[in-house]
Amino acid sequence: MKFKLFILTSVLLMILLMMGCSNNGMFIGVNQTSVELGKANYKLVATNLVGQSKVGYLFGLSTSFGASTQTFAMFRVDGTGMLYKEALEDLWTNFAAQHGKIEGRKLALANVRYDSEILNLFVYTGVKVFIRADIVEFLE
Repeated sequence: MKFKLFILTSVLLMILLMMGCSNNGMFIGVNQTSVELGKANYKLVATNLVGQSKVGYLFGLSTSFGASTQTFAMFRVDGTGMLYKEALEDLWTNFAAQHGKIEGRKLALANVRYDSEILNLFVYTGVKVFIRADIVEFLE
């Protein structure tokens, strides 16, 4: 009887682990566009602009290695899990609030930096991602 209870408990635990949430951080693309700022055809519009996003999980663990964060947890209780997408959208929202609309302008991010803040408690794990960048506007 004890063996059957052990097997049943093990199967239920495996099912719960398979249903958990996971966040594997950002995608760093190999095909990136390189812009050389060697000519005087641009102006620096904003410096050290920040966008952030956060997510929270129950029964999990989060780690950060360089520019990517990784989380394995059972249940997401806060945020959508799209940390880098939301942080970049927040950065552009902050830019628009301070420097006007984005549409119709030739803007680029320069000096992009990624930071993360991780909170691992016994039952709760939370991740906050920050994208910090300078904004360059190209002139005609």
